[in-house]
Amino acid sequence: MKTNLPILKSVQHLVLGLVAAVQIFPLIWLINYSFLKSGDFFGKSILKWPSSFQVENYKNAFTYGKVPLFMLNSFIITTVTIVVAAILSLMLSYAITRMEWKLRKATMAFVLLGMIVPIHATLLPNFILFDWLHLIDNPLSLIMPYIAFSLPISMLILSGFMETIPRSIEESAVIDGCSIYGVIFRILLPITKPAIATVCIMNFISWWNEFIMANTFLTSEKFKTLPFSIMKFAGQYSSNYGAQFAVMTMIALPTVIIYLMFTEQMSRGITAGAVKG
Repeated sequence: MKTNLPILKSVQHLVLGLVAAVQIFPLIWLINYSFLKSGDFFGKSILKWPSSFQVENYKNAFTYGKVPLFMLNSFIITTVTIVVAAILSLMLSYAITRMEWKLRKATMAFVLLGMIVPIHATLLPNFILFDWLHLIDNPLSLIMPYIAFSLPISMLILSGFMETIPRSIEESAVIDGCSIYGVIFRILLPITKPAIATVCIMNFISWWNEFIMANTFLTSEKFKTLPFSIMKFAGQYSSNYGAQFAVMTMIALPTVIIYLMFTEQMSRGITAGAVKG
């Protein structure tokens, strides 16, 4: 066994290295093609070294593609969504895991049903509702559905994490005169930071580059989000592929960077509720 151990470790490292290479290749391919001319995209090679790096693709993305404005809109909509969803899911998880009331289990089951409903299946009813409320071409027409579809998975993760927290901590806070909201935001909020970080990152990844809902409800460029920059370079007969890949690179990089920065917190937040302590 001791003789075979180094060989097994080498095989394991080789397999993990191949898996990592396969996972990271699409990002490398995306960045590579963002520096090519549109005419260089067609050929047999999967990756091409640019004869001259086309920095103009990124310049066009920032000017004609309006990346700064659309990125700001995406940032505002995504930030509001993840913050509100985190607060609501924390309060809902507390109500379900700590409070005793008749419809507690039924409410949890009803909320979790949202996990099996695709968000794009609600396009037509949402459009009719938002048109009646005069919310078409309004950021709220995206923020509200995003929050609603963030709640089920967020509540599931937070409630599982909250089950591992001893109730004696909250009981001591109540004895000292802490209100319910004080228990939630002053006691539980700092303790559940790993789970909240997990929820926020997952919701950021889900909604940062969402396009179908945005394309349905937003019409004016004042509120359009970052994926609309790609459509700026799509013509009826030809497209500026280099600029499109530059925009897609800028869309992908924030998600990749945030995921790499908070991988440990995500792992802790997901696994902490797996065992009730």
